[in-house]
Amino acid sequence: MAERTPPLGTDELRVLVASGEIDTVVLAFPDMQGRLQGKRFAAGFFLDEVMEHGTEGCNYLLAVDTDMNTVDGFEMSSWDRGYGDFAMRPDLSTLRRVPWNEATAMVIADLAWEDGSPVVAAPRQILRRQLERLAALGLTAHVGTELEFIVFKDTYEQAWDRNYRDLTPVNQYNIDYSVLGTGRVEPLLRRIRNEMAAAGLTVESAKGECNPGQHEIVFRYDEALVTCDQHAVYKTGSKEIAAQEGVALTFMAKYNEREGNSCHIHLSLQDAEGRNVMAGDDGAMSPLMRHFLAGQLAALRDFTLLHAPNINSYKRFQPGSFAPTAVAWGHDNRTCSLRVVGHGRSMRFENRLPGGDVNPHLAVAGLIAAGLHGVEEKLELPEACEGNAYTAGYEQVPTTLREAAGLWERSEVARAAFGDEVVRHYRNMARVELEAFDAAVTDWELRRSFERL
Repeated sequence: MAERTPPLGTDELRVLVASGEIDTVVLAFPDMQGRLQGKRFAAGFFLDEVMEHGTEGCNYLLAVDTDMNTVDGFEMSSWDRGYGDFAMRPDLSTLRRVPWNEATAMVIADLAWEDGSPVVAAPRQILRRQLERLAALGLTAHVGTELEFIVFKDTYEQAWDRNYRDLTPVNQYNIDYSVLGTGRVEPLLRRIRNEMAAAGLTVESAKGECNPGQHEIVFRYDEALVTCDQHAVYKTGSKEIAAQEGVALTFMAKYNEREGNSCHIHLSLQDAEGRNVMAGDDGAMSPLMRHFLAGQLAALRDFTLLHAPNINSYKRFQPGSFAPTAVAWGHDNRTCSLRVVGHGRSMRFENRLPGGDVNPHLAVAGLIAAGLHGVEEKLELPEACEGNAYTAGYEQVPTTLREAAGLWERSEVARAAFGDEVVRHYRNMARVELEAFDAAVTDWELRRSFERL
């Protein structure tokens, strides 16, 4: 494959810095939750020092909870180990302008230990490892993510002060595919679309969704690592743009009892000549795709932790909600967890399990690992679901984080694909969240118990 042209070249960056058009460079990496963590550098210092030699960051950044509290149980980082550093090495193929922050560029980092060895539990490295396994077969994965969010008229600060209750969505009713409904918030959506395009992402479309205030902006598919990096940039950038516009948006999987925020992931495979190997000569699914899809079914329950990593993730999985509950596949069937779409060179499958809170690097790594399991074991694909998968008696996806974490921890397929260190690391992440939730007293408990019990 030809070497990829970055959104912003280093020579161009030098010119922009010399002219004063760029004065800040952000170096960041995706953490366990898929958030960008890193540093802002003076652009001249970045060019002189960081671009070639990298920088350091505390290794607790892959060993904290969602609130950024240090927690126990992680092997790579602890009080006993002294909370040292890992190296942050710029991947210059990801260098881009950040139009929503004045005079700013950004580059994604890979993480390594002092001896140069990779930090194997880092999400980007986990995905790289699975892409290397694909490359050994002469294949590359192309991915698109469809990420939904809900927009509120309240600022993030106001939402915090109100404990995220009684917020006002920018739309008051279902605006799925409504041009009028998206027009209501088009100034925000247009700014996000245009500034993401200026950052090197290829925008396809925007549309309304079902939950009041819910929208989706879709970007063109790309190579798997590129798409996942862009997903992280977009998710961070859209929140920053929303804050600048005096509104707030959330990607949480299930904000309220209505439709949740999904993140459907489309994946196809190409050979060295750029041909889609998922389609056979007759236009139907190739044997490779059938094995790859069978692997998805076989590993879906074991790998659900990668697609639904939080307590709240599992609130989406409700019958008749367009979020899946069945371990099933179908041709253009939105009641299934796995949906086959497209024809010929566009043939692909869609995993409908992830919500808007997903870490794309981990989820896509899971899709590839599951597919390779199917290919290596030559698993046979069962018959497609032709009707309503919610009521057809299929095996069900896990309904709680506790169930998913147990399946992940016991999974031989996960250990074979990712290694013991990765399995332990993300099992501990789930343990931390479960213990925090188990200790919390919720609004639901107060409403039901304060007076009446």
